[in-house]
Amino acid sequence: MAEDLNWAVGGEAGDGIDSTGKIFAQALARAGRHVFTSKDFASRIRGGYTAYKIRTAVDDVQSVVDRLDVLVALTQRTIDENVDELHDGSAIIYDGERSWEADIPEEMTAVDVPLKSLAEDAGGAIMRNVVALGAACELASFDVEYLDEALEKRFGGKGSKIVDNNKEAARLGRDYVRENYDDLDLGYDLETTDSDYVLLNGDEAIGMGAIAAGCRFYAGYPITPATNVMEYLTGRIEEYGGHVVQAEDELSAINMALGAARAGARSMTATSGPGIDLMAETFGLIATSETPLVIADVMRSGPSTGMPTKQEQGDLNMTLYGGHGEVPRFVLAPTTITECFWKTVEAFNYAEKYQTPVYLVSDLALAVTERTFPPEAFDMDDVEIERGKIVDDEEAQEWLDDQGRFRAHADTDDGVSPRALPGTVDGAHMSTGLEHDELGRRTEEEGERVQQVDKRNRKLETARDEEEWDYREFGDPDSENLVISWGSNEGALVEALDLMDEDVRVLSVPYLFPRPDLTDEIEAAENTIVVECNATGQFADVIEHDTLTRVDRINKYTGVRFKADELAAQIDDQLASEVPAQ
Repeated sequence: MAEDLNWAVGGEAGDGIDSTGKIFAQALARAGRHVFTSKDFASRIRGGYTAYKIRTAVDDVQSVVDRLDVLVALTQRTIDENVDELHDGSAIIYDGERSWEADIPEEMTAVDVPLKSLAEDAGGAIMRNVVALGAACELASFDVEYLDEALEKRFGGKGSKIVDNNKEAARLGRDYVRENYDDLDLGYDLETTDSDYVLLNGDEAIGMGAIAAGCRFYAGYPITPATNVMEYLTGRIEEYGGHVVQAEDELSAINMALGAARAGARSMTATSGPGIDLMAETFGLIATSETPLVIADVMRSGPSTGMPTKQEQGDLNMTLYGGHGEVPRFVLAPTTITECFWKTVEAFNYAEKYQTPVYLVSDLALAVTERTFPPEAFDMDDVEIERGKIVDDEEAQEWLDDQGRFRAHADTDDGVSPRALPGTVDGAHMSTGLEHDELGRRTEEEGERVQQVDKRNRKLETARDEEEWDYREFGDPDSENLVISWGSNEGALVEALDLMDEDVRVLSVPYLFPRPDLTDEIEAAENTIVVECNATGQFADVIEHDTLTRVDRINKYTGVRFKADELAAQIDDQLASEVPAQ
């Protein structure tokens, strides 16, 4: 594994933990270092434990690990929550002047810094977290000046004095450690490079992908952890002639998005599990009316309200099978933050090319993780837009019946009908959620019912034949040990490969419906393990159904993502045992 530093700040929700971590992450990225972040936060606005963790290295990092080297502890609970990840020599920065007395294990290095007093010297106690950042920089031999640009970005809108005060606070923290702990050497010297990196999380990548794909209307209702998609688009999509609408609830959001799509705009909404439940009825209307629409499901722990700020991949069955009746759909699941961008582009293309709803299934681990990428990872020149069978005035004439009426649901060989946008000459038509004929008029005639159901399902058959439903492969392609996963587990699995005792072939599957046939891959393996963040093994069930082969399972449903070293140990244990994991 790359030489790295694992840093964290923790305290109570409302203590500025997120902004503190973001400032340090941006500073590290500006210094040409790779960054991978993770967050632990309570499902409330104020109060409850929250933490922001950063793993940084010169080489790329794709996962969190079970180790903390420097911890900024604003509360005793921060120490207690992370004690298992601390090691001999880990440094814990705390404020000994505060009313609490830090209980720090003897083998750890206690660094007592008067955060509040130094912040007041710089202009205000509110800057105590920035003082801690300066102290952390000194412990890690990281130049505090790298914080300056991140501080300017964070506080620039509040005036130059606020920015200068924060810069001074950081330097006071650095100087205090330098003067009072001059004999302390943790052995870190954070190398910097000239590399230029973009720091982005999964929700932001979805938003960026939507704009690149030509999305011009977004309707949504705030819900953790999908809200950042809307926040990213707000103020940006307008620059391209688009609009963001915050609806009064999830039902309104998806219906607004449906209306915009019927009008011809590339349109989407994003929500999490509870919102997907509410949107299910309209989802059927989208499919029956053959309207292209992208619906992002950023999963969290369920059921019901569950744990809104915790990780889980529990919505797979809902996205694959949810809705009454039989609803043709596409289900795409990005496996990395860059894939959040590219799979969003694909989702819009599939939606319009096949005139179906598309689920874009992400999760909290992708949504809130910030990671560094070279700018070329999001090369807009590689974005291709396919708008499908949109007809112009002349082409519309080819799809009129003998009475001159446009056949918006014409029965075609590939199942995809012509699409006339409002204003197309002779393209006027209706669509209804009731079963309908080729003209969109409601019908209960048996032949027309069968025709329309078969036509809608034929679109998926066409897609299976015309598109590539592949997987991403890592590890030893000839290994008899096969590990399969989907969604955000890819990074941890890739890094786990270097930690395992056994050679392993890893398949990371981004296409869930339609999906690749893994029968040959499983038959070629001696051992097959499916890794996912849910209790019942929903993807493992799907694979067993497809291949008629039993697979072993590693499931995690604690609300916390997989870590690389954790996965390596579990896979090694599983392969060494003849008893399947429960």
